Amino acid sequence: MPSLIFDCDGVLADTERTGHLVAFNQTFREFGVPVQWSDADYAEKVTIGGGKERMASLLTPEFVAANGLPTDADGQRALLAEWHRRKTAIYTELVDEGRLPARPGIARLVAEAAASGWLLAVASTSAEPSVRAVLEHAVGPELASRFEVYAGDVVAHKKPAPDIYLLALDGLGFAADDAVVVEDSANGLRAALAAGLRTVVTVSAYTVDEDFTGASLVVTSLGDADQPAGVLVDPFGIQPHGIVALDDVAEVLRRPLPDTTAVPEAAPAPAGTNAASGAPAPDRPQEER
Repeated sequence: MPSLIFDCDGVLADTERTGHLVAFNQTFREFGVPVQWSDADYAEKVTIGGGKERMASLLTPEFVAANGLPTDADGQRALLAEWHRRKTAIYTELVDEGRLPARPGIARLVAEAAASGWLLAVASTSAEPSVRAVLEHAVGPELASRFEVYAGDVVAHKKPAPDIYLLALDGLGFAADDAVVVEDSANGLRAALAAGLRTVVTVSAYTVDEDFTGASLVVTSLGDADQPAGVLVDPFGIQPHGIVALDDVAEVLRRPLPDTTAVPEAAPAPAGTNAASGAPAPDRPQEER
């Protein structure tokens, strides 16, 4: 049977605005960092792949000097690791409190796939405790136990690199032609495409305007009866009607991989630095958010 592989953040739940942003800002307050990211600020930060990298974007020479932060690479890495451990704990608490409800259609599609014998997986470089917490709250403990989870510090390179999806395919024992990915971001789509995977994109709050060239289907969500999905891009005429059903996903799998020659490539960051600030990159491998 085929496999259905989900990203976590923005796919299982709309975690960024009500989860990660809240956790980042609470962490900054607790550590006395004079920063509170607004929604507009965070819309820019989510384009940086990685929670530690997002924090590292603060570490300009001027900010470091003004706030008495470490100036050496090892000291900054240790500081970022400490901040991120606390941020992950806060985020997990928010999930446990039920503050991050599942996105429409997730529980429905997962139940349908499980009943039909599809293999289920999550592939995300977010911290594994966060991923497992979101998964269990999104689909319930019983269905969550059916998933293989590939998460945390298991690959060296984050999306848009294909590492996490290649790891999942290897672990599952599947060829790319036997799996469909559900993603929400352009970086996630590029990662899936680079691994040779067909991809359904469910846009999220911060990704709706991104370039999804190469996706097999782009929708506003997977949809439920009371929250129907809208179709944004449908190059193969899958034509889901209000919901993305398992039959629609199976149809994606039967269609050819979209032409990826026009897919834009992400510009690589300079080796050993944070792309946004030039600050030392945190030790790799590490969590995505």
